[in-house]
Amino acid sequence: MAQQDIDKITGTATTGHEWDGIRELNTPLPRWWILTFYATIVWAFAYWVVYPAWPTITGYTTGLFGYSTRASVVVDLADLEKIRGEKMVALAGANPADIEKDPALLALARARGKAAFGDNCAPCHGSGGAGAKGYPNLNDDDWLWGGTLDQIMQTIQFGARSGNDKGHEGPMVAFGKDGILKKNEIANVAAYVRSLSGLTSTAKGIDLEAGKKIFADNCVACHADDGKGKQDVGAPNLTDHIWLYGSDEATVVDTITNGRSGVMPAWTGRLDPTTIKALAVYVHTLGGGR
Repeated sequence: MAQQDIDKITGTATTGHEWDGIRELNTPLPRWWILTFYATIVWAFAYWVVYPAWPTITGYTTGLFGYSTRASVVVDLADLEKIRGEKMVALAGANPADIEKDPALLALARARGKAAFGDNCAPCHGSGGAGAKGYPNLNDDDWLWGGTLDQIMQTIQFGARSGNDKGHEGPMVAFGKDGILKKNEIANVAAYVRSLSGLTSTAKGIDLEAGKKIFADNCVACHADDGKGKQDVGAPNLTDHIWLYGSDEATVVDTITNGRSGVMPAWTGRLDPTTIKALAVYVHTLGGGR
């Protein structure tokens, strides 16, 4: 341990500490910095006393001011509902079809529905409803469970494969994983399915006629004889060039092999009935609603 002395280069006193020939200069923090640091500590204690801060066994301390941002938002929303007044009452009491016929109610429903969509639906369907791989595009006219107002309401309320008794069911069977079809059979039926949209296979040894027969024996119950699907079971149209997971051979083979069972959550109980109604109207008016 070296004795404290003055560093020859900087002219600054050292602390007397030395590590591997490097001596520590005695350069304490500026007084203004120290005072500012202590002031922030005092401010923190004052903040803890004035505002809600400390958790307790059954809740939290409310602070001397009793202020909370959550309570403030609740008050602001209540004030907004008062401003909307009669229009909100009318929106709550009208059926979706009548809402679309009333320009004022339609504008209100779309505004409320757009906000609800951004908060709850956009993570899957995109901010504009264009969807993504595995998540349907809500702007086109291709609907797994139907695109009428009533069908959209049904889907939003109870979901698909959500565990709700009133929700849509009907997962895609895993023909390969469950041992129903062999690999060569899956390759043939995948090629046939792609051919329904005018796509050709590059795989060797493909037999489209064999694939057509496999399709007739295993797939028409859901996708219909012409491959145009059935909305009552959520089976997609295989002839419209719209593919939820992709149209390449590997993806179609994977779908047939392992099945698909995407989940649409049920929003009943999470969103109030008026918001669900507005959301259905908003989705219906995006451009693809029937």
